[in-house]
Amino acid sequence: MRAIWKGAIGFGLVNIPIKLYSATESRRLDLDMLDKSDHERIRYKRVNQKTGKEVDWDDIVKGYLMEDDYIILEDEDFDKAAAKKSKIIEINEFVEEGNIDGILYKNPYFIEPEKSGQKAYALLREALTKTEKVGIATFVLRSREDLAVIRPAGNVLYLQKIRFAEEVRSPDELNVSDDTELKKKELDMAVQLIENYSTDFDLGQYKDTYTDALMQVIEAKAKGKKPKVKKMEVAPTEAKDLMAQLKASLQQKKAS
Repeated sequence: MRAIWKGAIGFGLVNIPIKLYSATESRRLDLDMLDKSDHERIRYKRVNQKTGKEVDWDDIVKGYLMEDDYIILEDEDFDKAAAKKSKIIEINEFVEEGNIDGILYKNPYFIEPEKSGQKAYALLREALTKTEKVGIATFVLRSREDLAVIRPAGNVLYLQKIRFAEEVRSPDELNVSDDTELKKKELDMAVQLIENYSTDFDLGQYKDTYTDALMQVIEAKAKGKKPKVKKMEVAPTEAKDLMAQLKASLQQKKAS
């Protein structure tokens, strides 16, 4: 693995030198975009909007439009905005992880200590484990500030980005009724169905089967075969059929 960020974790007055590594990888098939007429690959170019000429990366700068004029930003300008946050992941507070809404979570990363930070790293990890708390931190990665959770898992510390409050939309505009009348028998049966399907979560039992199935389709087409596709329609359960479907679901679970 290659580190994507180097710096330190600020834990009170303690600084722990660390590296960040991406904790996930994509399993998507690498599909190219092609011209339908001759199957040649589509290329994207960085062009000057006015002249239409292609521009090299070395000749591209970042700018912010202000009053019909662009303010050009250099690398040092980003450092000036938050020099400390670009070098230190500052833990601001500790909270119970259950207080963080799942909708806030984004990219996860492994945290690896530098050789000189092994003891301080272990201290933070064990303290978080003992208190059953997670650290809430801020830092700058790739010219933008991120909010993050730092938590232990086994002998490793993880950092997971979370969204700022202003990044989460309000659900107030959704058409969801909170006064729908439910029959007690229906609710009791739904609860029973949930209890019958309840288990300890095992991530290992879930596999990305779609990518494998898509690869089989590609291989079949490469051999000149045309895969058969079953048409599937999802019929919504009517209110009058709800009880019958719940009973059938319970019977299916018992049979399995």
